[in-house]
Amino acid sequence: MGRKIGYARVSTIGQTLDVQIRTLKEFGCEKIFREKASGADAERVQLKRLIRSLAEGDMVVVTRIDRLARSTFDLFAIVRDITQRGAQFYSRAEPWADTTTSTGRLMLAVLGGLADVERDLIRTRTAEGRARAVELGVRMGRPPRITDAQRDEIVQRRRSGEALKAIAVVFGISVGTVSRVSTGADSHKSRKKKVSVGV
Repeated sequence: MGRKIGYARVSTIGQTLDVQIRTLKEFGCEKIFREKASGADAERVQLKRLIRSLAEGDMVVVTRIDRLARSTFDLFAIVRDITQRGAQFYSRAEPWADTTTSTGRLMLAVLGGLADVERDLIRTRTAEGRARAVELGVRMGRPPRITDAQRDEIVQRRRSGEALKAIAVVFGISVGTVSRVSTGADSHKSRKKKVSVGV
């Protein structure tokens, strides 16, 4: 039998981990990784350390699933990482979330299916948002680095004989960009203002 390793998390600095830590210790956790970070924060340093420290037979314990993950997809990904290391996962508040049992393993499989659906929905919403933006004439991609007025100035400077490199230094752009602007290959007159697309 491996170790019981706890994971406790709160979202803000002002919240306390005391209740979670007490519950995990009562359950027999030998070590508890403590995190003060939003569930949406991908850089949960302590969670990553916990997973790296796992050995075969260990069990990761949380007081509630929402202390571990922010979504079905996130939960499945984390539990998958845990089980791939030969360890198990258990939630005190949700007895079904126990990968040592056949029911728990079934639930993990169901979570995997739900995660796929969630990922497809996100992809679909993103595609629909982009399509709506294109219909409205919104330009996708990075915003322009120089304004139309600056482009006009670049053209005038080139016509006056100023060197490409000198112009590039002034405007903080590449020589290639200066060349394209001055020859009309990168005309920006018809570009529309970029807006963000919600999903």
